[in-house]
Parts: sequence; C-alpha cells; structure tokens
Amino acid sequence: MDTNHRMQTASASRRAFVLAAVCLAALCMPLSFTGPAIAIPAIAADLRGTPLALAWITNAFMLSFGGCLMVAGALADRYGRKRVFLLGMAVFSAAALALAAAPAILWLDVLRAVQGLGCAMALSSGLAALAQEFDGPARARAFSLIGTAFGTGLAFGPFLAGTLITHTGWRAIFIVTAVAGLAALLAAARAMRDTRDPQAQGVDWPGALTFTGALSLFTYGLLQAPHKGWGSAASLGLFGGAALLLAAFIRVERRAARPMLDLTLFRLPAFAGVQLLAAAPAFSFVVLLVLLPARFIGIEGYSALEAGRMMIALSAPMLVLPVLAGLAAQRLAAAHICASGLLLAAGGLLWLSTCAPGQSPTSLLGPLLLIGCGISLPWGLMDGLAISVVPVERAGMAAGIFNTTRVAGEGLALAIVSALLGTFTVAALGHADLAGIGAEQAAHAGSFLALGELRHAATLLPQAGAAELAQAYGTAFCHLLYVLASITTTSALLILVFLRHPALAATDSTTLPACDTPS
Repeated sequence: MDTNHRMQTASASRRAFVLAAVCLAALCMPLSFTGPAIAIPAIAADLRGTPLALAWITNAFMLSFGGCLMVAGALADRYGRKRVFLLGMAVFSAAALALAAAPAILWLDVLRAVQGLGCAMALSSGLAALAQEFDGPARARAFSLIGTAFGTGLAFGPFLAGTLITHTGWRAIFIVTAVAGLAALLAAARAMRDTRDPQAQGVDWPGALTFTGALSLFTYGLLQAPHKGWGSAASLGLFGGAALLLAAFIRVERRAARPMLDLTLFRLPAFAGVQLLAAAPAFSFVVLLVLLPARFIGIEGYSALEAGRMMIALSAPMLVLPVLAGLAAQRLAAAHICASGLLLAAGGLLWLSTCAPGQSPTSLLGPLLLIGCGISLPWGLMDGLAISVVPVERAGMAAGIFNTTRVAGEGLALAIVSALLGTFTVAALGHADLAGIGAEQAAHAGSFLALGELRHAATLLPQAGAAELAQAYGTAFCHLLYVLASITTTSALLILVFLRHPALAATDSTTLPACDTPS
C-alpha cells in the first residue's frame, strides 16, 4: 500500500511539473505579443527604422506563429510531443536572448519570426502532451489553467512591459520571456513523457509551403500598400502572388492522401462558423493590444508604464469571464453567448470612437472594459466548440485548424488594420488645411503617424503643429473603429446563423481524441 501511495504521489508530482511547463509556455506567448507592442516607441527611438520595419516587429511573430502551427503539430505527432516541445522552447528562449542584444531593426524582425516558430512548436506539442497526462475532470481543470495563464499574460503583459521599459529598458522584456521559457524547458525535460501518434505519416510539405507563402506575401502586401499605393505594381504583384499560392494550396490539399487541411470539413456549417468565431476577436480585441499602446504613448503622451496600466482595463475581464461563460453554456446556447459577447464588443468599439485624443484617461476606461467583457464571453467557449462540431475521430485536425485560423487570423487582422489606419491617416492629412503638403510627403509622414510616431511625423511635416497631427490621427482612428465595429457585428450575426444547431447549447471542452502511445 505504501508502495502504491508513493507511486501515485510521484505520478501526481510528475503531472504537476508537466502542467507547470505548459502553463509557463502559454504565459510566454501573450507576453511575447503584448510586450513588444508596448515597446515599439522605445525601440523606434533606439534603433530607428522605417514604418514597415517597425510594423514587422509584431507581424513577423504572428505570421511565423500562425503559419507554422499545423506543421509543428504534424511533427509532434510523428517525432514525439516532448521532443518538439523542448526544441520549441529552446528556439523560443534562444531567440528571446538574441532579441535582447539585437543591434538593428532588421535583426529584431528576423528574430521575432524565429521566436514565433518556437511558440508554434511549443503550443501544438504542449497541448497534445497535456491531453495525454490528464483525463476527465482533471483534464478540464488542466486546460482551464492553461486558459488562465494565457489570460494572465494578456491582462498583465502590457503592465509588466511598461514597468520594465520604465525602469530597465525595452531589452529587459525579452530577457524575462527567455527566463520563463527556460524554466518551462527544464520542467518539461524533467517530467514530460514523449508520446506520439502511431498512425502519423509524413508532413504535408507542399501544403505547408504554399500556405505559409500565401500568408507571407499577402501580409507584406498589406503592410507596404499605404506607402507604395494599393494599385501600385509592387502591391498588385504581392497580392497576385498570394492569390496564386492560395490556389496552389487548395489544389494540393484536395489531392493529398493525408492533407494538412481537410477542406471537406468546411462543408459543415458549424465548423465554418467556428473558424469565423476564431477570427472574430482579432478585429475587436487583439489588434487593440498593438494599436492602443501606440496611441497612448505616441499620441496621448503617456509613459510606457501608464499605457500598460490603461491596457489592464481591456484585458482584465479575461481572468474571470471566460470561466463564467463556460458555466453559462450549460444552460444557454453557446452561439447566443458568443454572438452577444461580440455585439457588446462592437458597442465598446463605437463608444471608444467617441474618445478623441487628449481626453481624460478615465473617459477611456468604460469602452475598454466593455470591449474586454464582450470578447471574454466567446473566448471561454471557442476551444471547446472547435472540437465539438466535428466527429470525434477528426477532433485533432479540427483543433489544429482552429488554432491556425485563430493565430494566422490575428496576424492577418493586424496587417489589415495597420494598413487601413495608415491609409485613413494619409487621407486625413490630405484633407487637413496644411499648406504645401504633397502626396508623397503626406504618405511618408502618415505611415509614421499611424504607428504613433507623432514627433517623427512632425519633423517630416514642419508646417503642421502637434495638435493638427493628433487631430488627423484621431479622425483616422475613429474611422478605423467604425470598420472594426462593423466587422464584429457582421461576425456576430453570421455566427448565429452557422452555429444555430441545438447540440451546441452545451459544450464539452474536454472532448479530445483518444490517447496515443508513448514512444
């Protein structure tokens, strides 16, 4: 009996270390997204760089993260979840340490892409490994802790980044994430078992390369379009190349014996609705994690620490409301909860559009809280819905597609919104009463102003005062919020249509494929 008790205690201790490792990895991911967003003004002052180069600080990470998730999951299934998790955290931590010493903006952008690759490997393999360690209610509790860790990173990442920038500089952000990544690596090396899928076959490399290529060309086209022009040869060439690669990807997936993306799943209305649900928060919440710090610091004149405090109002509801939404889904239709949350977020976006630059910080708290509360409702149900709308034997692929849609959608949304804000800002400068301003001058200055670089824009437009530039930015930001509110409202209505099946009234977030065999 004592032997059995000791074995049970040792097993529980080992599982606790595995859970701690994956939770630390989950915490690193939002910190790696929100932290550099707060740091962009400080990085711009230190390393300089064009607006396009500065935009890639966030976009390179999200593009690499989203574009590599399905490939990383396939590699984990074939070569072992522990092996891929350890490699992912090693790549992530090494890239973070290198980022802390980056001498130029180009190195920063390249290393951010490498860091995103490490995150993709760690997330896909870590969640799969966790599913093998826990069953039943214990699995539900484990995955809820992962969600809490992710929400904590979103809620307090900007504040932590602001504190570090204020007291030690922007490079400390990457040192902190490197330490957390190394701690996750050590915990996993000690306790994680290496499991794999005995049915796994080779990676769908043609599908992976065409998908990532299409995503990369489209993102690059969006980021450079406000400056080069939407109808320029460069923009049309990039968008055309992305379209060709997307067509090639669809053709490859239809012919592959074991495709990376099973396109037949999209024949299920509920599955298509879940993918829309995965992308919807990107336009109502995720993009604000990047845009608002730039506005607060560059336009409103807040310090990095003050900007981080303001962002807590947007993200703090993530710590509580997703759990409450999960409880409410036992009595109410998940589609109604998700749609209601998105409509609340759309209302918050419209409320925020009335807050012009220069108003009291307290006037911003209400709309930020409303957006955060609204988006927290679908956030707590999305992962469970992702695997409940398909047959259980296809749950693994459904979860992989969902995570790819969510992360890649966030990267694309950020690129689209950045391009729109840049275009609206250039248009606002063109309509302003500024003597002698040319189209090229307005485009160059507008690209910096859209990033919150008010001082740099002022040096490019000496005939404009700071108040006039802030007003032009405020007009552009207001128009952008109208677009985001429209997208969010439309998404809510479509989700009601696609997820109307009564079986979705209650969602079992613990539904996962059968356990694979340890290696």
